[in-house]
Amino acid sequence: MAAEDVLEVQVRRHVFTSARPFAEIMDGIYGGISQPDIVRLFRELAASTSYEQFTSLVRQAQGSAGLMRFLELELDSALAFDPQAQGSAGRRLVRLIAGNPVTMGEMTRHVPDAGSYAPVTILIEELPGGGTRLAYDSVVSELAIYDDLAATQVAANLDTEVIGLLRQVSGLSPTRDAEAAS
Repeated sequence: MAAEDVLEVQVRRHVFTSARPFAEIMDGIYGGISQPDIVRLFRELAASTSYEQFTSLVRQAQGSAGLMRFLELELDSALAFDPQAQGSAGRRLVRLIAGNPVTMGEMTRHVPDAGSYAPVTILIEELPGGGTRLAYDSVVSELAIYDDLAATQVAANLDTEVIGLLRQVSGLSPTRDAEAAS
């Protein structure tokens, strides 16, 4: 039997605007998100013989925010050639895809659809007059429709780490209560 379901997912987007320059923001993000040789790491993870070995490799590779860079997309490259995006010429726009295989596993064991939201995306935009804008979609909000406490707790910890890092690099206080952060 085949079926198609359409679920409405309400997303809470956190947007941070900072007077700090783009390069400084990127350096700050990579202060909390590691940049391992992802091909080598995934090869080592695939060769793991136990969950303990797997989690140990992830812990060694992750940054202080518990995340590692999987992919960095330079979205501004396409804009540089787009004649209708002349106002964007010379500005940076980066989509950073970051995650943690253990965290993803902890969420997807409860809600397989969580794999659609982890790894997470952080969008970093250099603003025309200087400064930087960052955007992040809360994983807690993306998983709310599934009403699973265990997955939501993992997502809340993930959101707290990412939002804390983005607040810090933006020049805001890195801590807020958990309910406000998600």
